[in-house]
Amino acid sequence: MGSLVTVLQTWSWIVVGILLLYAVRHWHFTLNRVSARQRPTYQDLLDSDLPAVSIIIPMRNEDRVATAIFDALVASSYPHDLLEVLPVDDQSEDDTPTIAYTYSQRYPFIKPIYNLQGERGKPNALNRALSLASNEIVLVFDADYTPGKDVIRELVMGFVDPEVGAVMGRVVPRNNAKSLLTRLLALERSGGYQVDQQARYNLDLFPQYGGTVGGFRRSVVLDLGGFDARTLAEDTDLSARLFINGWRILYANHAECYEQVPDTWSGRFRQLRRWAHGHNRALVVNLIPLLRSRKISVRQKFDAFLLLFIYCVPPILLSGIAADALLFYMGAIPVIPGIIFAFLVVSFNAFGNFAPVFEVGAAELLDGGRERIYLLPCLIYMFLFNSWAVTLGAIDALGDLLKSRRPPWDQTQRTKRSDVSAA
Repeated sequence: MGSLVTVLQTWSWIVVGILLLYAVRHWHFTLNRVSARQRPTYQDLLDSDLPAVSIIIPMRNEDRVATAIFDALVASSYPHDLLEVLPVDDQSEDDTPTIAYTYSQRYPFIKPIYNLQGERGKPNALNRALSLASNEIVLVFDADYTPGKDVIRELVMGFVDPEVGAVMGRVVPRNNAKSLLTRLLALERSGGYQVDQQARYNLDLFPQYGGTVGGFRRSVVLDLGGFDARTLAEDTDLSARLFINGWRILYANHAECYEQVPDTWSGRFRQLRRWAHGHNRALVVNLIPLLRSRKISVRQKFDAFLLLFIYCVPPILLSGIAADALLFYMGAIPVIPGIIFAFLVVSFNAFGNFAPVFEVGAAELLDGGRERIYLLPCLIYMFLFNSWAVTLGAIDALGDLLKSRRPPWDQTQRTKRSDVSAA
């Protein structure tokens, strides 16, 4: 019994140490975002010599949202003669191919690609489009996103810096008024982008290319072997490989694109579980190359590790809760770590986008959403929901590693465009 108590108490201290480390990290990011000098991006550069751009849109059964993104790209202020839009129909079973074909007949710069056989999934669709893209600068938008009129130029201007390998814009939910869930997800997105991403960019740490509303250099990605078809988080994997090889990732906070967040709890659960699944695989694959890299500093390596490790924190936190519960019933819970643990559980209740409550609150103040701050207490309802989804995703990733299996692709269910409320 004594040895079990010692093990549980030691693990409780370890969990408290991990949570304190992340708490300090997020506090540092929050203070940097609200009080320090902000690192500028390149969106305000005036350059008449704009580069040609290829835009990839992976699509499968997207007839509910396809028209909206095509209309947005047609309305873009970027010169159409410099655009190449490559919608990749990934074996759709609805009217997506017809919609893409109709737009291609009206606008020659829209050039559909039809993936009629073979493996499905976003990484495969991206690799197929990369092999056919004509331009060095490649942007990616998911089909349920609506890019703003000037977003393409704002993203592309980052590549005037030859050290930049990828650029990421900001994601803003457009259906945030539909339900309590969408409102809470809008809070998470706000904290994750307005504070967390911007602070990491300010501090020259590890801004993350998010897989949509961003772009990269085609030649660089091809040199790195393209997208890993075995991962469900191809964006995290690419971000890590770019960073390890010394390429800078630029975050453009003003380059906003509007997404449709999941509006059902089951859809959100599957999405978060898939993210955790893929993110943890990216951690396993890239950890050793990250530690060995000579192109980034020790400080940058440490931050990159913390970001890659973030989806391991919820299962660790749940295990800490279980350990403390056992110690409580055994009458052996350590008082000091128990108090700290309880405080940090309350603080870390918004894991969906790496944004604890204080980051979300700061982001809403910066965005002028003072009334939305009243929803902050509701984030506690997301805590166990998010932690359980992320924990199952971590178990999925472990199963893949032990059984050498390839995970199936699980697409987020779309809502009809007519059902989406304006942000």
